Amino acid sequence: MNPRLGLLQPYPFEKLRTLFAGVSPDPAKRPISLSLGEPRHPTARVVTEALTAAMGALANYPTTLGPAALREAIAGWLSRRHDLPPLDPLTQVLPVLGSREALFAFGQVVIDGSRPNATVVVPNPFYQIYEGAALLAGAQIHCVNALPESGFAHDFAGVPQEVWARTQLLYVCSPDNPTGRVLDQAAWRELFALSDLYGFVIASDECYSEIYFEEGKPPLGALAAAQAEGRDGFPRLVVFGSLSKRSNAPGLRSGYVAGDRALLRAFLLYRTYHGSAMSGAVAAASTAAWHDEVHVRENRAEYAAKFARLQPEVSAVLPCAMPQAAFYLWAQTPIGDVEFARRLLAEENVSVLPGSFLARDAHGVNPGRDRVRLALVASRAECAEAVARVVAFTKRLTA
Repeated sequence: MNPRLGLLQPYPFEKLRTLFAGVSPDPAKRPISLSLGEPRHPTARVVTEALTAAMGALANYPTTLGPAALREAIAGWLSRRHDLPPLDPLTQVLPVLGSREALFAFGQVVIDGSRPNATVVVPNPFYQIYEGAALLAGAQIHCVNALPESGFAHDFAGVPQEVWARTQLLYVCSPDNPTGRVLDQAAWRELFALSDLYGFVIASDECYSEIYFEEGKPPLGALAAAQAEGRDGFPRLVVFGSLSKRSNAPGLRSGYVAGDRALLRAFLLYRTYHGSAMSGAVAAASTAAWHDEVHVRENRAEYAAKFARLQPEVSAVLPCAMPQAAFYLWAQTPIGDVEFARRLLAEENVSVLPGSFLARDAHGVNPGRDRVRLALVASRAECAEAVARVVAFTKRLTA
């Protein structure tokens, strides 16, 4: 067996199952989950109808490069969304089976584990795929904490020079999971300068980019930030996006990677052997999704209405800022996050994710401790009921 498998920690939801083992929630209250960031709004008909119409494509082997129509749809969407010059669909865009598998696989392409102390820099808290990709490629991770005293901004300038000198890859999540923070132009300028100085690659996870709360004011993306800095060709930069959140289609397993041609060429070679070709039926549904913005705006409006009502209610008892984007509340708990989550389930049959499950002890602190992540992904009515129970539980706890 690969000995590096032993370096992997249990996934957050495996930890959650262990935590909840033996808990007997009140059977009079229906179970409501705020723990899993799985979109539960209906999948758009434009997607499901295109998928059904393309079922004949299941009779053919798909290509790793994907159909030209899909690459063109992704390239066109990226150019419109980020106000970019036209991207080359053949060399600057690659369809992937959701951002999760691509974020992991990309690490296997760019990390050279034979180099001494090969390092991957990650935000903390973070999506655990970043850590797994680094460890299984033979690297170590260096965590950059997101703390409330800095407004959850990551202090990349505080990373020691000797760490940057051995860094091969930086994972960035913007909008961030779980804090909802978005990197601004100044932050990107800092990261590009560090990448130029030390030669590491930046992987920008932007799977939440289309969940924001003021129509017409989308979050800044890495490609747009690079373009604004005159970084033609996006050197050492790739971005990852997905239809899971944008189009409420997590089961479609469809996304993209875009950016630096040389990196995408190497990634395509890896994927050809890895066997990561997208079904023709999924490609057709994805093409339809990237061409349509009506369902995306409707989806955003639903999230905006939920957060406008429910964030103040949660914040009144569990301090939490309104996120800039994404669909999470990152709330401070009056007791330990693990105990809070277990007792909330027992008394109110509502599940939330302890923040410490999303983070690592780093630089003397676990930045997820005494926080919980609430995913407001269900219907307005279900989320409102869950929040009412969270509020009632917290008031009893602090009375």
